[in-house]
Amino acid sequence: MVVLNYINGKMQEAVSGLQLDNFEPATGNVYGHVADSDSADVQLAFEAANAAKSNWANTAAEEKFKWLNALADAIDADRENFAKAESRDQGKPLWLARNEMIRAAQNFRFFATAAMQFASESHAMENKAINYTLRQPVGVVGCISPWNLPLYLFSWKIAPALAAGNTVVAKPSEFTAATAHLLAETCMKIGFPAGVLNIVNGLGPKVGQAMVEHRGIKAISFTGGTSTGKHIAATAAPMFKKLSLELGGKNPNIIFDDADIEKALKTTINTSFLNQGEICLCGSRLLIHESIYDKVKNRIVEEAKKLKVGNPKNDDTRIGAIVSKPHFEKVLSYIELAKEEGGQILTGGRALNPEGCESGWFIEPTIIEGLGPKCRINTEEIFGPVISLLPFKDEEEALQIANATEYGLAATIWTENLTRAHRLAANLEFGIVWINCWLLRDLRTPFGGAKSSGVGREGGWEAMRFFTEPKNVCIALS
Repeated sequence: MVVLNYINGKMQEAVSGLQLDNFEPATGNVYGHVADSDSADVQLAFEAANAAKSNWANTAAEEKFKWLNALADAIDADRENFAKAESRDQGKPLWLARNEMIRAAQNFRFFATAAMQFASESHAMENKAINYTLRQPVGVVGCISPWNLPLYLFSWKIAPALAAGNTVVAKPSEFTAATAHLLAETCMKIGFPAGVLNIVNGLGPKVGQAMVEHRGIKAISFTGGTSTGKHIAATAAPMFKKLSLELGGKNPNIIFDDADIEKALKTTINTSFLNQGEICLCGSRLLIHESIYDKVKNRIVEEAKKLKVGNPKNDDTRIGAIVSKPHFEKVLSYIELAKEEGGQILTGGRALNPEGCESGWFIEPTIIEGLGPKCRINTEEIFGPVISLLPFKDEEEALQIANATEYGLAATIWTENLTRAHRLAANLEFGIVWINCWLLRDLRTPFGGAKSSGVGREGGWEAMRFFTEPKNVCIALS
C-alpha cells in the first residue's frame, strides 16, 4: 500500500516526491510507503480548505447530516477491510480493530446528529434589548491524531469539526496512516465535497509543525504526547490560535477492600493491557488496599499469564505487537529501569517472538511491584503492556498516591461504598473518573484531562463549542 495525500478531493503524492517506509509491527518488515510531506503540501491543503470553507459553512445542517452519515455508512459497509488495514498497520489484534471501526462510524453518526441540534442562546434585557449568540465556524482547522487508535481518534476530531461547519486539514500518524487513506478513498467514492476534508501525511516536525505555524489554520486539535503538546502550545500561543490538547496519562486504578473483586479483576485485565497498553486511558498504576493486596496481586498475575501474545490475525490473540521499533525499545527500557530502581518483575518483562512473527515487536504483559509512588515507573507514561502495583492503607493514602503525578487524565475506583466513591471522585485531580467500570463512554460527555494531560475538552457540545466562535449580537428594543 502506498498512502497518498488527499487534497481537494484527489489523491496525490507529496510535492517533494519523497516517501516514508511503512512497517508492519507484527513482522518488523516494510510493507508499504507513506507520503513524506512538508509545508508545501500543507499549503496546498490549506488552499483547498480555504476555497471550500464558505460553501461548507453555509451548507444546510441537513446536508452536513447527510454527508457525515454517508461516511459512517461507507465505513460500516467496508468494516472488515478497514479493520484488517488497521490491525496490520498498528499491530493490534484484528478482533479489537473490528470493534474500533464500529466506534469510528459511531463518531460520524453522533456528530451528524449534533449538526442538526447544535443551538445558541438568547438573553432578554427587561424590554431594553435582546441578545443572541451566533456560533460560527472557526474556518480552516487542523486535526492531528495519534497512532494508538488511528481511525477512531481521527474521526473523533474531524467529525465535530465538519459538523460545526469548518473545513479541515488533517494529519494522521505517520506510523498508522492506512485507515486515513481508506477514508480518503471512501470520500472519493461517495463524492464528498472537494476541499472540505484534506489529509496530509508525514512526520510531525515537518507536517504537524507546518500546520501549527500556518496563520490561516485557526485552530488545532491534537492528541499525542505531552512533550509534543508543550511544543505546540509554545508555537501557537503567540498566534492566539485555538488549542485543544489531549495528552498523556498515568492513570490510577484503585481497588478498595469492599470492592467486587471478581468484577474488578476482570475489568482490570483490560484496564492494564488492552491494545498492548497503548491507550491513554489504561490504568498503569494499580493501587490495592493492603488487606487484599496479596489476593489481588496473585490473581492479576495469574490472569496476565493467560493472555496470549501473538499474531494479530489470530482470534485467540489478546496482546498484539508494539506499534514501532522505537516505541518497542522505549517500553523495554522502562522495564530495565524498573529493575534498576529496585522493582520486582512478577510476570513478563521480556520481548517475545511468536510463531510466524519472529521479527515482530512483541512484549509480554508485565507486572511490577516494590516501587514507591515517586519513582519514574510510577510517574512517567510508558504506554505499553506494563503496570505497577502499589498498596495503600486508607482512602487518604490512596488519594495521595493517585494524585502524585503530573498527569491527570483518568482514574478508576472500585468500591461498594458510594459515599467514598463520590468523595474520591471530587478530589481526584483527573478529567475522567470511572466508578466500578472502565472505558464506558457516552459520546455526549466532556473528554479530556487536567494538569499535564491537556488543555480543553472534546466530545459532545464541548467539541462543537471548540470548533466554533461565539459572537454576541445585541438588538435594542427602543
